[in-house]
Amino acid sequence: MTTSSLALRPLEDRLIIQRLESEDRTSGGIIIPESAKEKPSKGKVLAVGPGARSEKDGSLLPMTVAIGDVVLFGKWSGTEIDLNDMKVVVMKQSDVLAVFES
Repeated sequence: MTTSSLALRPLEDRLIIQRLESEDRTSGGIIIPESAKEKPSKGKVLAVGPGARSEKDGSLLPMTVAIGDVVLFGKWSGTEIDLNDMKVVVMKQSDVLAVFES
């Protein structure tokens, strides 16, 4: 299940995530220059694969992350690619650390 605007369909338990930009100011109001910013580890799920197969009986294991979820993932998780002039990250669902509740 993918969004119609993407020309990429994730397989098995993989996700396509768009990184959400981090704040450019600290809580004290200091502006952080681009060169000092870290890659954000928070993103919005754009597409979700069908799920992994069970090693025991081959049944499809459902995904617990859905399109539109905002997730937290490790800094070095996934593979970053350019897709339609947008940088996205393709990663396994197991690389997601948490889902932000609204």
